[in-house]
Amino acid sequence: RGRAKTMHLLQALILLSSTVFGFICNGYKGVSTRPSSLHSICNRRAFVTTSFTTCGTAVATFVPQNPAAAADKPQVDINKVKTGNGPLPSVGELAAIRFKATVGNTVIDDIFSTPEPLYTRVGSGGLLKGVEQVLPNMRVGDRWVLTIPGELAFGTKGRPASAGKPRIPADATVVFDVEMVGLPGKEPELIELIGDV
Repeated sequence: RGRAKTMHLLQALILLSSTVFGFICNGYKGVSTRPSSLHSICNRRAFVTTSFTTCGTAVATFVPQNPAAAADKPQVDINKVKTGNGPLPSVGELAAIRFKATVGNTVIDDIFSTPEPLYTRVGSGGLLKGVEQVLPNMRVGDRWVLTIPGELAFGTKGRPASAGKPRIPADATVVFDVEMVGLPGKEPELIELIGDV
């Protein structure tokens, strides 16, 4: 019903545009036959442009908008456990992170206790989509707990079980506890040794 009303409104606006446009052009021609900018617009192309501009404005004004569309887009929930004061990484830069990832009560990965952190290129796509979205906003020293919806984690396919890796069901929410521990290219010790390149 709403769609039918909108179509009737558009038809009425086109008819109104045609009437007003014809009145302007005919009225002007009755006053003078000298060429001018106003006279030059009285043609089919100008009518089409005027009509569609009018209708476009009407559509933007009267067609119901859907503000909930943006809200439906999956988002990562962030709990900032610790705040660092180090530099932010640049896209493409090598970053050292530690993390623990869980699905429900199942730990799917944990490198907080390993000798070395994980080195990853920011924005390379090597991590979960939800993690990739967040990393560029983390300073060295930040530790955030991310709650990542399935669409930004392992998606509808999930992950099958393999040696040392548990199965992850489809659309599973992943809790990703991540700490930005370093940016090798911005480490003061390295800069002193090799220079700021």
